[in-house]
Amino acid sequence: MSLLELDGLEKSFGPVQVLRGVTLRLEAGEVLGLLGDNGAGKSTLMKCVTGVHAADRGTVRFAGEDVTHLPPGERRRRGIEMIYQDLALAPQQDVANNIFLGREPTRRLWGLLPGHVDKARIDREAQAMVDRLGVRVPSIHIPVGMLSGGQQQTVAIARALTFQPKLVIMDEPTAALAVREVNSVLDLIARMAADGIGVILISHRLNDVFQACSRMVVLQRGAVAADLARADTTMAEIVSYIVGAHA
Repeated sequence: MSLLELDGLEKSFGPVQVLRGVTLRLEAGEVLGLLGDNGAGKSTLMKCVTGVHAADRGTVRFAGEDVTHLPPGERRRRGIEMIYQDLALAPQQDVANNIFLGREPTRRLWGLLPGHVDKARIDREAQAMVDRLGVRVPSIHIPVGMLSGGQQQTVAIARALTFQPKLVIMDEPTAALAVREVNSVLDLIARMAADGIGVILISHRLNDVFQACSRMVVLQRGAVAADLARADTTMAEIVSYIVGAHA
C-alpha cells in the first residue's frame, strides 16, 4: 500500500481541462520531484491532493483511505501538509507564533473554560522543534519578516513538521535562495524522508531535484509525460520531457 495513490484525476476550469487522467504513487519516506513547465498542472494537481480543489473525476487515496471527497481541514488532520511558494507566514509575528499559526494551543481557565493562547507552551514547543531540526535563526522571538528567505523557508518547514505530517508537499522551496540556504532546505528534506515522511517537491531547479529526489514525474499539458527513477534518467532527458521534445 502506497502512502499516496492518485488514480485518473481530471480537473477542468470552464472549457479548459487542466488535469487529464493523472495517476501517481508515492511511498512513505520517498522524495518525489514533480516537474513540468508553467501551466503543466502541477499546482492544480497538488491542490486536488490537499482538497483545495475537488477533482472532477478520479480518486485520491491517502494512507489506505479514500479522501477524495474530504475537505482540506480533514486531510490536514490526517497528515497532509503543503508549504506554498509564498510561505503564508505572518512577517510581524515572531518565529514561535508562526510555527503554530492558526493552530495555537490554548490554556483552560480553572481546567474547564477555554482561555487564552498558551504562549509559554508555544515558545517551549517551538524552541524544541527549532533545536531538533537545527534551524538557524537568531531567536524564536524575532519577527519572521527580519529573517532571510532561507530562514523563512525553514520556519515554514518547522511549522509543517510540528503537527507530525505523513506527507509534505513543497512548492518551489529553493527558488531565489542562496547556495548555503538551498543546502539547508535540501538537508531538511532528506531528514524528513529519513523519518518516513513522504515529500513531493515542485521545482524548476533540476540540480536541486536530482540531489533531493529518488523519482521524478513530469507533467505536460495536465498529463503524466514521464515517471522515472533518478538512477534511470538524466537531466537532459527530463528537460526533453518538460519541453515536449522527447522522441
